Amino acid sequence: MNSTAKLTRHLSKWKDYKDYYKRLFQLGLPILVTQVGIIVVNFADTMMVGHYGTNELAASAFVNSLFVIVTVMQMGFAAGLTPIIGALFGRGEHPNVGKNLRGALQVNIILSCTFTIIMGGLYFFLDLFGQPEEIMPLIRSYYLIILCTLLPMALFNTFQQMFNGITNTRTPMWFILIANVLNIIGNYILIFGHFGAPALGLIGGGLSTLFARCVAMIGIILYFAYRHDYRRYREGYALKEKLGEIRMRIWKTSYPVMIQSGVECFLWSFGAIVCGWYGKIQLAAFQVVTTVSQLGFMIYMSFTTAISILVANFTGRKDWIAVKRVTSAGLHVVLLLATFTSLLFIFAGKNIIIAFTPDAEVIASALGLLLPMVVYQYMDAVQLGYANAIRGTSFVLPLMYISVSCYLVIGISVMLWFAKIFEVENVGIYWSFCIALGIAAVLLFFTFRHIVRKQEALR
Repeated sequence: MNSTAKLTRHLSKWKDYKDYYKRLFQLGLPILVTQVGIIVVNFADTMMVGHYGTNELAASAFVNSLFVIVTVMQMGFAAGLTPIIGALFGRGEHPNVGKNLRGALQVNIILSCTFTIIMGGLYFFLDLFGQPEEIMPLIRSYYLIILCTLLPMALFNTFQQMFNGITNTRTPMWFILIANVLNIIGNYILIFGHFGAPALGLIGGGLSTLFARCVAMIGIILYFAYRHDYRRYREGYALKEKLGEIRMRIWKTSYPVMIQSGVECFLWSFGAIVCGWYGKIQLAAFQVVTTVSQLGFMIYMSFTTAISILVANFTGRKDWIAVKRVTSAGLHVVLLLATFTSLLFIFAGKNIIIAFTPDAEVIASALGLLLPMVVYQYMDAVQLGYANAIRGTSFVLPLMYISVSCYLVIGISVMLWFAKIFEVENVGIYWSFCIALGIAAVLLFFTFRHIVRKQEALR
């Protein structure tokens, strides 16, 4: 009787979660395909640049570690639109979707132009970061090209989050995949000088990235402008109304997510800077392993983004039971995926690293980072799950406080402690990531539970 009762309970739980698993996969799989495409491009970039030269690989690692902060902050800010659009869509308020998109574009353009000016000013202080002198000319040229990609990315991100909010995750997927194919082809032609083009090395990789991002931006804008069944959104977009209140609401929902994303990313970028203190081998190894680790991060982000979309829809309907269940279902999925990626890194990690660089010293240094990289897969999966669930509720201010505490205060302190006092160099840097992510996961869990309980009590 005992086993029968247990089986009945398990079947009951499966019935409770079955529909949520299905909806998560419907939304998450197109995002997953998109993220896999991004991973393929990042792998291709790193492999091609790595085979072109170690100096180029180290230079790209440094520049990307600076721009990834701004890139992720732009993506985080745009993601603040998703719960707003998701709640409006859940209530069937289609013209308001268009109005909020217009307000979001205005705010995102201003923010991206501000970031472009700030990063443009930082260009004149690159010598102060203590990087190897022989790679500085490459750093300067590549930096200016990537600087030009910020505004096209911001525009694309805004439309992508609007599409996600209305549960259309497939359309952004196709535009990103097309851009990725163009990027890889451009890398092949411009990095190594095929089909009569000059061999531009790292500069060619940067130009290819710029072109691909512009194509994605133009494509998604034209799709929104001419797609027939989006007319109901365009009508709201075209309304001549003051958008001050909408812009302020978008700002309040978006800036904590932006700071949370940027601070988390800053920890990784600071890790690259610290690696650079120990020479180009440590920095190149860090770049290779960080690129490999994105395989896990991008996969988790796909399904946690789906959590955010569905939580936003259910929040719009005040269905807090569904909010809890879809979050739990999402965590089941990402923990399963974390196990899969960890096994992949354990059994195939060496072969994956060798594919990125022929340099024996870089390979040996990178192999030492595999164990902490596997450990933080689980920490990363859980904190992403709860962070996106909180984003979906629109009660996002705690994300900012948790990220500043865990990533800036704890993460950087532990990183410098491991790297400088224990002198474990880039291995210590990766263990500091594990600690920061683990503490953040615990705090985010309690924050999500508090938000839901408070809203249930109010209702």
